Amino acid sequence: MTMDGRQFMSIGQVQDQYLNGTVPKTDKNKQNIPTGENSFASVLNKIQESADNNISTENLRFSKHAVNRLSDRNIELSAEQMQRLNRGKAEAGEKGIKESLILVDQLAFIVNVPNNMVVTAMDQTENKNNVFTNIDGAVIV
Repeated sequence: MTMDGRQFMSIGQVQDQYLNGTVPKTDKNKQNIPTGENSFASVLNKIQESADNNISTENLRFSKHAVNRLSDRNIELSAEQMQRLNRGKAEAGEKGIKESLILVDQLAFIVNVPNNMVVTAMDQTENKNNVFTNIDGAVIV
């Protein structure tokens, strides 16, 4: 079939070629596979190395629950407290901690280290029982 000066195969012709394994070899079938730093293997290795280290250089994110907790209790973090919280998360990651309790001044944060996420936050009045569950480490900064 010809359309706008281009030659097209019918569905039957295409089906026969692919089912019978007689797909014509053309330069269009060849793909440029990147090598070096941009290759798939190189990028995959970098991602795996950072995952293995459990250390992320990104700033922490706050879950909706944690944001609500901070808002409900009128807790505002200073830039210095945020920096210390990020440093505490980095220290927890270096030690292989996955769910960490991080204490900053009179505030307590439960942080999911691999996901870079503050799960919940509380102040001194709320953590009067001093019982924290489902954590595998604590960092005081």
